[in-house]
Amino acid sequence: MGGCAGSRRRFSDSEGEYSRPPSWNDHLWLAAHLRGMRADSAPGGHAWSGRAPESRWGSCPLLALPGEETVPEPRLPLLDHHQGAHWKNAVGFWLLGLCNNFSYVVMLSAAHDILSHKRTSGNQSHVDPGPTPMPHNSSSRFDCNSVSTAAVLLADILPTLVIKLLAPLGLHLLPYSPRVLVSGICAAGSFVLVAFSHSVGTSLCGVVFASISSGLGEVTFLSLTAFYPRAVISWWSSGTGGAGLLGALSYLGLTQAGLSPQQTLLSMLGIPALLLASYFLLLTSPEAQDPGGEEEAESAARQPLIRTEAPESKPGSSSSLSLRERWTVFKGLLWYIVPLVVVYFAEYFINQGLFELLFFRNTSLSHAQQYRWYQMLYQAGVFASRSSLRCCRIRFTWALALLQCLNLVFLLADVWFGFLPSIYLVFLIILYEGLLGGAAYVNTFHNIALETSDEHREFAMAATCISDTLGISLSGLLALPLHDFLCQLS
Repeated sequence: MGGCAGSRRRFSDSEGEYSRPPSWNDHLWLAAHLRGMRADSAPGGHAWSGRAPESRWGSCPLLALPGEETVPEPRLPLLDHHQGAHWKNAVGFWLLGLCNNFSYVVMLSAAHDILSHKRTSGNQSHVDPGPTPMPHNSSSRFDCNSVSTAAVLLADILPTLVIKLLAPLGLHLLPYSPRVLVSGICAAGSFVLVAFSHSVGTSLCGVVFASISSGLGEVTFLSLTAFYPRAVISWWSSGTGGAGLLGALSYLGLTQAGLSPQQTLLSMLGIPALLLASYFLLLTSPEAQDPGGEEEAESAARQPLIRTEAPESKPGSSSSLSLRERWTVFKGLLWYIVPLVVVYFAEYFINQGLFELLFFRNTSLSHAQQYRWYQMLYQAGVFASRSSLRCCRIRFTWALALLQCLNLVFLLADVWFGFLPSIYLVFLIILYEGLLGGAAYVNTFHNIALETSDEHREFAMAATCISDTLGISLSGLLALPLHDFLCQLS
């Protein structure tokens, strides 16, 4: 027999045919369970030969006869289960983005303190809460540290660059769970090492651990989005923006409240634990993109998340792509990779090359406090734009790259000529800079997710990760000599 739609079934008992007009409950029952209803046999082994009650939507058995065994209702919570899984994955990826980038952002926010590295009793880094700046180079109008904050940027980005360069070649052979564990452990180690360090060199080693955590995590979680609905990319991007805002704001707020940098860093050790909990406890098993069958789809979907051994190559996964296919896909990605490289080069040249030099003496904020405010406002702009995908989508990211380059030229001119009269104008420009950077990031990955096939998406996400890291690395390399040159000016 066929299903409910268009099929005709008969009910019978000792009294003959049973028929009645459909009730409102009948219509509700039918609307809820029309899809997937099976009508091949009656429950309980009874033979049915009479006419079934009909509904206006087609012939379908609605209710069992009085006195007969009732049809067990199909599982109603199925839709609620899918909705629950959707929100668990959405919140999970948001938290993963938040926790993954948190240590990276905090290290950049603490860059000025790491390089100043003034110590007080109790082996705690000292942060001067007063408004009077403490110049490190009195012959310069920029109040420079002996080493540019770009040094912290390079320590925070070069390990990430190495990881992202190697990731498309073989990182997919390592299961996801060990990668996440390593990422969480490195993040916790970075906070501890920087908090208890006695020298700038030891602190930079801690920054390297933060870089390993962030880089490995970003490649891992962006690749993992290939096994979930495309909407999780928006949640991941929003979470990374939230990491920038909350990381910079928490470091600013706690140090402004009187805590030392050491105490502030140790208070953030809960973030790596939240990363591990979000991955292992909150995320549901991912859905297969193109399942060949129900059992195979379920097995394939669970594999990337919970397998402990190296996954087997499957058609449609990045491990099944040949080098020739990878190169072809990578060439197609250049339309998105190049603009993102330019955006990140310009904004991090500003952040780690010019922020320290945009020093205003006609304000109550000390030099260290000005630097932290710059970082916080930049991250606020990033968070807002990375969370805006549902409201605003940008197809041509080249426009964002051009605007960011104009920001760089304008602020570099101000560093050289000093024509901006107030720090609040710089605050607005930095907020705008963050909006451009966040928009470039989220729209790039969203466009790639839309335009790549299922079999190429995992590789495409991992390969495009190199864009921001490459741009940041180049900006750090150029910011170091610029810092030394400008700081020698009288």
